[in-house]
Amino acid sequence: MTDNLSKLLTRAPVVPLVQSNDRSEAVAIAQALLDGGMLVLEVVLRTDAAYECLEAITEAFPEVEVGAGTVLSGAQAEKAIAHGATFIVSPGLHESVVRVAQDNNMPVLPGIATATELQQAWNMGLRTVKFFPAGLAGGPKMLKALSSVFRDVTFMPTGGVSAANLSEFLEIPSVIACGGSWLTPADAIAAGDFGSITQLAKEALAIAQRRK
Repeated sequence: MTDNLSKLLTRAPVVPLVQSNDRSEAVAIAQALLDGGMLVLEVVLRTDAAYECLEAITEAFPEVEVGAGTVLSGAQAEKAIAHGATFIVSPGLHESVVRVAQDNNMPVLPGIATATELQQAWNMGLRTVKFFPAGLAGGPKMLKALSSVFRDVTFMPTGGVSAANLSEFLEIPSVIACGGSWLTPADAIAAGDFGSITQLAKEALAIAQRRK
């Protein structure tokens, strides 16, 4: 993980997910999150225009770390990097995705849910991973168990994280940040209510800062 990404996550240890099929809308979502204090964003590759949205956000906010999420293959990782991604996130662990990121000296956070997957990631040289789906895979208790064995690994739990349990995850020393889609609800985006997204971001940041 780069020094800049680590510093930004230390200041704002929440990574909101941005999903859109429209460049202008994606930039508006990103702006709302930045207005709320978010410093790192993850654009998920779940729409036909996801790469264009990723590129639009990186061009509009060059000072922000913008990663590509839901990266399923090495080819997707290469395309995401070409469109401006500064880190790669995957729902699972796949060697080709990790290799592309490492070849480009780029942080990669593959998803793991078991000790076996984490051991594979560790032996690939990875020391920061995504814990996914966090809520269904055992939540904070599972993270604490994994942390007791893999003592040099840090985690970004995602999936099932919300304002209600954010502090419980962040209280675990090995958790570097939490990812989540609750900051960008689809109904608010559809209504053009970007102010509510900013408010959700502010509330999440306030929760995160209580752990300091």
